[in-house]
Amino acid sequence: MSKPLRIGIVAGEISGDILGAGFIEAVKARYPDAEFVGVAGPRMQALGCEALFDMEELAVMGIVEVLGRLPRLFHIKAELVKYFSANPPDVFVGIDAPDFNLRLEKDLKAQGIKTVHYVSPSVWAWRQKRIFKIEAATNLVLAFLPFEKAFYDQFNVPCEFIGHTMADAIPLETDQAAARQKLGLDSDKRWLAVLPGSRGGEMGLLAEPFIQTCQLLKAKHPELGFVVALVNAKRREQFEQAWKATAPELDFVLVDDTARDVMTASDAVLLASGTVALECMLVKRPMVVGYKVKPLTAWLAKRMLKTKYVSLPNILADRELVPELLQDECVPEKLAAAVAQSLTADNHALMAEFTRLHQLIRCDADKQAAEAVLRLIGKSSGHSL
Repeated sequence: MSKPLRIGIVAGEISGDILGAGFIEAVKARYPDAEFVGVAGPRMQALGCEALFDMEELAVMGIVEVLGRLPRLFHIKAELVKYFSANPPDVFVGIDAPDFNLRLEKDLKAQGIKTVHYVSPSVWAWRQKRIFKIEAATNLVLAFLPFEKAFYDQFNVPCEFIGHTMADAIPLETDQAAARQKLGLDSDKRWLAVLPGSRGGEMGLLAEPFIQTCQLLKAKHPELGFVVALVNAKRREQFEQAWKATAPELDFVLVDDTARDVMTASDAVLLASGTVALECMLVKRPMVVGYKVKPLTAWLAKRMLKTKYVSLPNILADRELVPELLQDECVPEKLAAAVAQSLTADNHALMAEFTRLHQLIRCDADKQAAEAVLRLIGKSSGHSL
């Protein structure tokens, strides 16, 4: 009897657990008796992945928090190296969490274990020399976006473009009426989705200018409604404080829900830069990207950033599809003018381009990821082990 396929796998946060679960399902479709072991969240564990450590242990945000947890993180890494060295898997897959996983992958690769890093760090955008560390740590990188693979190809670092799981999950056409009904929004009004960030720092810098932007828009478009997606209770409290301090007379519908439903229900979107801009493109809504960071961070970013744009729709298209108002440009007057333009413009050409880009990155990423990993270890031909 041949031994079942064994895959080491580490996911460090909820998004990684979702990717890991999709990957496990796709591998098991080919090799039903495949075994998975490492650090897993509830979705991966439900599919039979053995968890040596709880995923929550790795999900640490913020420099101060990370410093306090470093001894524990070093211990977990050392234990994983020891475990996988004693019980070598056929391949190891580190999902995102690059600060942890790339170090682990480097040690495992040195032991002769094939390693894959799933989700490319943003090396194409800044600190490009990290690509040499990634090369030293991995046998293969799985990238969500085609320009990421093109960047790795310049350096001859093995990388496969697998498409984006979000592009698989979101239909090519989204149902605005159903989203409005779900959120209890008036179906006859025009709605602006307001998304001032999922992190405390973002909300602190963007809530006030975004609220002031809504004030200006309300004066010119009294029929316009505003709906805000808030990722958790802390962000809701932060937004409510800014609202009361800035424009208590305005009506905002606050939704404790994903940005996706709020964007789907809207006619246009005012958002912080980040993955949410890609999501908005996939939902097919016109958007204005506003973003601010602290002055020192901005000064450093200006010197380190290697891209012309910051939002993924513009980077994907390699041209300005959507307005980006950053730092000193991220002021209510300019934001309001850009939003008003997006509400009144003929957006047919923009929607056609959004659809083209959606189809470009809609590749059944879970299956592509499984295929790429199986190919790496010579198991993709469909022969049983």
